[in-house]
Amino acid sequence: MDGVVVRRVIPSDNSCLFNAVGYLMEHDQHKAPELRQVIAVAVASDPVKYNEALVMRNDENQHCYCLGAIELSILSEYYGREIAAYDIQTTRCDLYGQSKGYGERVMLLYDGLHYDALAMSPSDNAPPDFDQTVFTVNSDGTIGPVEGLVLNLVKDAQRKRRFTDTANFTLRCGVCQIGFVGSKEAVQHAQATGHINFQEYN
Repeated sequence: MDGVVVRRVIPSDNSCLFNAVGYLMEHDQHKAPELRQVIAVAVASDPVKYNEALVMRNDENQHCYCLGAIELSILSEYYGREIAAYDIQTTRCDLYGQSKGYGERVMLLYDGLHYDALAMSPSDNAPPDFDQTVFTVNSDGTIGPVEGLVLNLVKDAQRKRRFTDTANFTLRCGVCQIGFVGSKEAVQHAQATGHINFQEYN
C-alpha cells in the first residue's frame, strides 16, 4: 500500500496494550478482556516459564497481569505474528516472535506509559477502515519500506518529546504533597503510606 504511517490512538483505560494489539490483529479496539484471559491462561499453563518474579497480581480484574514484554511475547505466539514495539524515548524497536518464523508483523508505539497502534493509511486523514495493520515479513526479516516510514514517525515523536520519561518525571502525592522523581519513588511511597493519588508536575 502507498500512503503514510499513522498513529491510531487507543483510549487510555489501563488496557491500551491489549486494545492496540486487538486493533492491529483484528481491527477491534475492545479485545482487552479476551486477551487478558489469553495471558492468564498462558501464565497459568507454564508456571516455570512465567514465575512469580515476572508476574504481578491485578486484583481489580483478578487476572494475572504480566510485564509488557511477557504479554507481547505471549500475544505474538497466540496470533502467530511478530509484534514490533517501538519506544519513542529511545527509538528502539523490540521485536517479539522474530525467532518463530512468522510471516507477518504488526507494529505498536510506546510512549513510556501508553501503547498506540501503527498502521499504513492512504492519507493522514483517511478513516481507520482503510488501515493496513498487518505486513508481510520478507526473507531478509524486514517488512520493506514501511519500516523506514515508521522509524521517521518514531524519531519525529522523540524530537517533539511525545514520551514520558518514567525514570525521571516528577510526581507529587495528592494526599501529603510530597514530591518524587520517577515512578520508583512514587511506588515506594504508595506502598508505605497507601496513598495512590499522584499528579505530574514540572
